Amino acid sequence: MTVQAEIEAVAKEVIAALANHSQIPTFSSRPAGLTLAQAYRVTPLLRAAFESRGERMTGRKIGFTNRQMWEIYGVKSPVWGYATSRTTHALADRQVMALDDFSEPRIEPEIMFGLGAAPAATMSDDALIDCVAWVALGYEIVQSIFPGWKFSAADTVAANGVHGALLIGTRHAIAPRRTEWQRELSTFEVELHCDGALVQRGGGALVLDSPLKALRHLVELLADDPHNPSLSAGEVISTGTLTLAMPVKPGERWTAKAAGIPLEEITIRFA
Repeated sequence: MTVQAEIEAVAKEVIAALANHSQIPTFSSRPAGLTLAQAYRVTPLLRAAFESRGERMTGRKIGFTNRQMWEIYGVKSPVWGYATSRTTHALADRQVMALDDFSEPRIEPEIMFGLGAAPAATMSDDALIDCVAWVALGYEIVQSIFPGWKFSAADTVAANGVHGALLIGTRHAIAPRRTEWQRELSTFEVELHCDGALVQRGGGALVLDSPLKALRHLVELLADDPHNPSLSAGEVISTGTLTLAMPVKPGERWTAKAAGIPLEEITIRFA
């Protein structure tokens, strides 16, 4: 089998696992293996499959920007995957979420950006934040089509960045207080509660020192990617978890509260 045929086979298996909410052995553990470079050649095939069933690409999720997770999951740098019109929701419209559609779901509080212009790798920090139209606190629901959340970075990419859903909180314009946002995004703190009990603490500094630096990392990564498009205006970028990802179960109510930044607390209940 040629390398391209193997990549196409990986994409088909991932799409089937996501559709059936089933789990499969990691690709990296199989005789043929899977490299990170090969996994990013799977990504455009996943996008084509999503679009063929009527989904529109709404943006990207960045994964593993929290360095605390690198050793736990055996990765060494951030990765990304696509968010689509099927997986992207305003939190105000989706206050209860069913977990039946996910494999081993976990919750991640994240900073989300809405791009008003396309960023470039050569931009200054000021020019980069000027590409951001709005910022919000939200959740990403992540999932693992590989049992026990055991996988390599290449497996993660092949599985569309383990993306499940984005739940976006209240959006705040960047422009009126750009300087304040730049500072606060690197220093604010967050608490994650389940049914009223504190389970995790974190903050912006855990996301590659700032969610803005996570955005820059993605822009630079895509600039060197011959197989996947750069970011464009209108995309939503979920910048990575502010705490460790936590398993979720039906009946639980989760709340994230930020301090040191003017973003409202967010709540989601699972069914």
